[in-house]
Amino acid sequence: MKLSNLLKKFEYTCVKGNIDTEISALVYDSRKVQKGDVFVCISGTARDAHEFAGEVAEKGAAAIIVEKDVAAQLDPFDITVIRVSDTRCALACMSADYFGNPAQKLTTIGITGTKGKTTTTYMVKSVLEKTGVKTGLIGTIETIIGDEHTPAANTTPESYIIQETFAKMVEAGCQCVVMEVSSQGLMLHRVSGFTFDYGIFTNLSEDHIGPTEHKDFQDYLRCKAMLFKQCRHGIVNADDPYVSDIIRDASCSIETFGLEKDADLKASDLELFTKPGVLGIRYHLTGKADMEVEVDIPGRFSVYNSLTAIAVCLHFTKDLKLIQNVLKEVQVKGRVEIVPVSDRFTLMIDYAHNAMSLESLLLALREYHPKRLVALFGCGGNRSKVRRYEMGEVSSKLADFSIITSDNPRFEKPSDIINDILTGVKKANGSYIMIEDRSQAIRYALEHAQDGDVIVIAGKGHEDYQEICGVKHHFSDREVVEQHAAELGLHI
Repeated sequence: MKLSNLLKKFEYTCVKGNIDTEISALVYDSRKVQKGDVFVCISGTARDAHEFAGEVAEKGAAAIIVEKDVAAQLDPFDITVIRVSDTRCALACMSADYFGNPAQKLTTIGITGTKGKTTTTYMVKSVLEKTGVKTGLIGTIETIIGDEHTPAANTTPESYIIQETFAKMVEAGCQCVVMEVSSQGLMLHRVSGFTFDYGIFTNLSEDHIGPTEHKDFQDYLRCKAMLFKQCRHGIVNADDPYVSDIIRDASCSIETFGLEKDADLKASDLELFTKPGVLGIRYHLTGKADMEVEVDIPGRFSVYNSLTAIAVCLHFTKDLKLIQNVLKEVQVKGRVEIVPVSDRFTLMIDYAHNAMSLESLLLALREYHPKRLVALFGCGGNRSKVRRYEMGEVSSKLADFSIITSDNPRFEKPSDIINDILTGVKKANGSYIMIEDRSQAIRYALEHAQDGDVIVIAGKGHEDYQEICGVKHHFSDREVVEQHAAELGLHI
């Protein structure tokens, strides 16, 4: 393959060598470079790959893509040097061409927003699969290609991985892909190099702001809005206070959904319901479709998630009964996932791992008027103490009883983290108990469950490990619940 075949989508300057240089592979990890490869230097937060330019040339790379001056390292070597303004963007564009632009052979659906991305991707995939559209998925929990499930490292993988995954999906016969698009993924050009067929916006609230993420909320918002400059059709939440900012500079057609504002799809007549082991919500849908919708996942956020999925899926099928049936059955691993252990009380596992998500969940569950609302959670080690104070205070205010335990302590003592959480717990009046061992904390919750309780095991969700002193040990909240439930004679 000629290098010039990978340089068609962006501006560049050939500093040295020839753009028609033959290259054997596209690489962005200096440890994997072999003779004849083209290496893209990425400026990361931990290390800058430009520092390894000389090492890469010595290994026999045929070409190197840079955004900084590395002439001093490369002068002794016969290597082609291409200078660009942004090597991350270049990597995305080159990856698309390298894999034969697989996105052009798929219908691509990208979902962005602070909350709801994961649940909505699974809802969309479930409906599309039922209509006969084979659909791949890329998200926070996993990547799915047919029957192959690969655990995820990032919500939105590196651009090379995305294009490689798209190519595998095409090879596996997928016709569509639905993926979570994080603000980091947009900011770091992981989804550059192709145009989404559908771009979806769920909602926006302050999150992912810090030294290694976004400098402020405006930067976070700006990055989210980038999706609507690279999609053909946008579907957005009309009720979100930031929606006008998100679509202000959009280059696509726009469709809306919501509960409060006028929208192309609107939900009304919301009704909460309960049945043994299930908390759900039903509503009437009007606009582009007229039907009753029932979702066996609690809370108003479930209405928004299902509205998003319906808005997308109506572009693929007009079979409203099919959409109704699929949405009624959808459950997402670790996202308000109800584990049926008893008819006396309701137990669920959720990924809520900060104060905002825990507050949203507990407020939603309060509307079902449980006899008691019990929250079991911990906080991660080597992370902000403020998050611990805030989660403790939220749980103490909104839950009737808090079980404070360990999460991923990493390199901190679990007892120190728990003491930080208690600082927040004591700002409110909620009852609590401390049980450092998470497995024993879960057993305690099951043993002491009362009729009519709603118990939330929060913080880990889909994760199947605990990180202790830098080592990941297998730990699944769901497996631990099942084990203790069986030992206690509860039914599953």
